[in-house]
Amino acid sequence: MVSTLSETFGFSKTVATAIATFIIALCILAVVWFVRSAPPRTITISSGPSGSKYLQYAESYKEILATHGVTLRILHSKGSQQNLYRLQSAQWSVDIGFVQGGIAESKTLNDLVSLGSITYQPLMIFYRSPTPISRLSELMGKRIATGALGSGTHALALALLRANGITGAPTTLLDVEADAAADGLLNGKLDAIFLMGDSTSIHTLQTLLHSPDVQLYSFTQADAYVRRREFTYLNKMVLPEGALDLSKDLPAHDVVLLGPTVELVARKDLNPAMSDLLIGVAQEIHGAATIFQKQGDFPAPLEHTLKINDHDELQVGADAARYYKSGKGFTYKYVGNFWLASLINRIAVYFLPLVLVLVPALRFFPNAYKFRIRLRFFHCYRRLIRIEREAFGELTGEQRQELLRRLDELEEAVYKLKVPASLADQFYALRGYIMFVRGRLNNPATATKKV
Repeated sequence: MVSTLSETFGFSKTVATAIATFIIALCILAVVWFVRSAPPRTITISSGPSGSKYLQYAESYKEILATHGVTLRILHSKGSQQNLYRLQSAQWSVDIGFVQGGIAESKTLNDLVSLGSITYQPLMIFYRSPTPISRLSELMGKRIATGALGSGTHALALALLRANGITGAPTTLLDVEADAAADGLLNGKLDAIFLMGDSTSIHTLQTLLHSPDVQLYSFTQADAYVRRREFTYLNKMVLPEGALDLSKDLPAHDVVLLGPTVELVARKDLNPAMSDLLIGVAQEIHGAATIFQKQGDFPAPLEHTLKINDHDELQVGADAARYYKSGKGFTYKYVGNFWLASLINRIAVYFLPLVLVLVPALRFFPNAYKFRIRLRFFHCYRRLIRIEREAFGELTGEQRQELLRRLDELEEAVYKLKVPASLADQFYALRGYIMFVRGRLNNPATATKKV
């Protein structure tokens, strides 16, 4: 390449080497970016405890992602708060996780982005009482299990109790895991327990719902809660009479519940190409109708503390926002295969601009260089024509010597021109004309004749 540049454009070896090095470095950099931008074959999710809805969701994600050639590594957790902690901690190397809406602190979310809400997560408060209670403040002085530390249940339970004036004594607040809390309630050791799907097994919920000694709290003040500033992330839901068991009429009446949505949260450094795939998988898993949602309600771009659109087109959040506005990316939509679509997109991003810049540049610069050399030739021709015109007619010896001196200077200037091989014919033609004019000056007989 160096010799080609030197011979074609007349560059010195130093300049030609610098240009060649720059082009090669640019190509290498594009290749490195291309390789580094490839979607990962394995990603890690922080889910929930054994038997929980979070863990069930994670298993479903793993199964579908495997059909696309992506391996999902599942980490068990205590719930939303631990998932959020792992997403923020580099030592865990977690890429995505399920996080309950409303538990995050905005000042700690610089490295996280939401891929959207995927489902409602109702809070279920079970209690022992001969008569139904209508307000949470009636639990004052009772023994209450607020969920395990690290779970979203624990955070929401404390917030709701605090809003009702319950922060401690005479009430006993216990950080008890779901299964132990359910056993304590059934055995009479606890008066009320807070449970959610992020940290509770389906079996535990079903056991409590079918227990005749336990009641499910109905939020009679649900409309007031969802209008309060500190609970804007909560949603009012109704569990219809008989929805759980028609034959046994469970529940025996409509139960009003409150709950946040669950967000699929990712680190900002997750490969942006994964957002289309993950949201597509979420649609398969969470798009069906359930007791609390209609067909197609989820996933949805519902923002709470975590933002979806990061305003950075290279970030996964911007891809998620684009997905909710216009669906799958153009390539993924028409190609179908995730890895082939990713390959095409990366080629378009890293190599197409390189081609669009280098090809016109490689065509422009040679022409510009040739034009510059031709301008020098034209300048030399103007000097040569001027000398030849002054040589017409009778010349004294001194005048002839002066013209020959100027011709020598012109010839020396021409010799110093760095001319590419493609313009060699014009270079030698100019030298031939200089020799022709020199011959006329050296032959006074012909110098007086005009041609």
